[in-house]
Amino acid sequence: MVAFETPSVNAAGRSALRDWKNNESTNFFQDDMFLPLLLRSLWGDELLEKNLPRLRKAGESFASIDEAVQSADHRDNLPRLERFSSIGDRIEQVIFHPAYREVGRSIYGSGMMSVYEEPSQNLLALTLFYLSAQNGEAGHNCPVACTAGIVKVLQKVATGELAERYLPRLLDPNYDQCFTGAQFLTEIQGGSDVGANGTTATPHESREGLWWINGEKWFCSNVNAELILMTARVPDQGDGTKGLGLFLVPRNLEDGQLNGIYVRRLKEKLGTRAMASGECDFRQALAYQIGPTQEGFHNVMRHVINTSRLYNAMGVAGNARRAFGIAWNYAQHRQAFGQPIQRFPLVQDLLARMKTDIWAMMAGSAHLINLQDKAESGSLDQEETAFLRMGLNLNKFRSAVLAHEVILQSIELLGGNGAIESFSALPRLLRDNVVYENWEGTHNVLIAQVQRDISRFQVHTPFFAWIDKQWDRLPQEHPLRAAGHQATKELQTHIQQLLDLDPMESSLYFRPALERTTDLYYAAALCQPLIDAQERQDNNSALVDDAMQLFFARRIQRLDAFAIPQYNKLVQRLAGHL
Repeated sequence: MVAFETPSVNAAGRSALRDWKNNESTNFFQDDMFLPLLLRSLWGDELLEKNLPRLRKAGESFASIDEAVQSADHRDNLPRLERFSSIGDRIEQVIFHPAYREVGRSIYGSGMMSVYEEPSQNLLALTLFYLSAQNGEAGHNCPVACTAGIVKVLQKVATGELAERYLPRLLDPNYDQCFTGAQFLTEIQGGSDVGANGTTATPHESREGLWWINGEKWFCSNVNAELILMTARVPDQGDGTKGLGLFLVPRNLEDGQLNGIYVRRLKEKLGTRAMASGECDFRQALAYQIGPTQEGFHNVMRHVINTSRLYNAMGVAGNARRAFGIAWNYAQHRQAFGQPIQRFPLVQDLLARMKTDIWAMMAGSAHLINLQDKAESGSLDQEETAFLRMGLNLNKFRSAVLAHEVILQSIELLGGNGAIESFSALPRLLRDNVVYENWEGTHNVLIAQVQRDISRFQVHTPFFAWIDKQWDRLPQEHPLRAAGHQATKELQTHIQQLLDLDPMESSLYFRPALERTTDLYYAAALCQPLIDAQERQDNNSALVDDAMQLFFARRIQRLDAFAIPQYNKLVQRLAGHL
């Protein structure tokens, strides 16, 4: 019998893939050239140096848990519901694979919740979240965002007693003893139409500030959370959103007994599968009132939804960044026609476009997070408040779309391998990103909200004014100075014309106009890290300039390669760096 030997050509191909695997990132922060530039431009030297050790440590920790994340997401290891104990006691308990807890210890151990002990820490917390999100949702990043919303509500709205009782456990970086939060807002008849919600709140008979909750919630992510923030309809307070109060529902009562929360079933989701989402009934569940009941919906939007939309944007940016890293590394090792595929112009073009989209959405998100820090410190003026209102909604929508494109392009670069769940994280990232796109407001809902805000509050005026100022910061000879001013003027005029149309008719035209508006904002947001890097004579400033010009040409001017000067050299430079 002749012994079977693997053909040398197969061995060479497998060796190249082994090299690719062995060269995967071991530190998500240190491998990201743009992130320190962006943070330095917003924080300055002193604050960046203070936070660098934490960011480096987190970047290393998050890069080390990929195998555990993959294991927790495997179809055989997904969470399951145990409604009763072995002796028949109702426990409503979710059982997780051991890998789930390993991931949780890394994510919460980074301190991304505990940093909120100090005021105005959104940019640090969300930078840590961005690094964590390079593993996708990972079963914990949705609960992190929900927990952040509850932390802010307790800090800004709730009574001192509730804050003192629950904040220490919510901020604790020890995953094995901390509390996590959930937000149960959605009902079967009311997703984005929150005012249609029918779950009721009835005052407690003897204790002021306590209520009984009865009803059902349709989409309950982190269904096993220790604390649930939810809306419920208050008697005699009216219809729609004005009739909703805000309540905090503990999973367990003060005596340790399970509250009146009944989990019907867990959802079988396309993505974010390791995180338990379910459907819940509330039967005389005890709840604490959060703020005046008449301010319930306002407090949800201000402290919870706005926070979640920033988390959502940084989450999809993390998805995109990881996808780009996988594709870039693959292109260095995968051989085709006798050379690494990174040498082919079309591959370089794909990598350059992916990188510029990520840098642009990161610059736009970071600026908004910085404004949110100012808002929470009380130093935001009226124009900045209007800018933030418009930017939060546009950024949540557009970042998810761009991240989806980046992940798809990464899968394209890997070819058939890109579609294989066991080959790389890409399929998981794509599935998770689809769920992100539908959390905290679908695309159409967000566009409709911005259209209403433009019509009612003219929020686009300060938004375009800020964009226009950024072009003036560029040198006179910079090609985007004049082009940026021109594009800003044209878009603002176009939106003003849309306001003269019937609102229902104009909604068809607002979406493409606002897509381009957001892209224009992203390009303008790149001015800050570019100018800061140039002033510091940073060697990477030229790459930021390349990225801004390529993004502007593709997304705003919509030029093809023939119309962009030295296009091949531009994509070569951008594709040459991770």
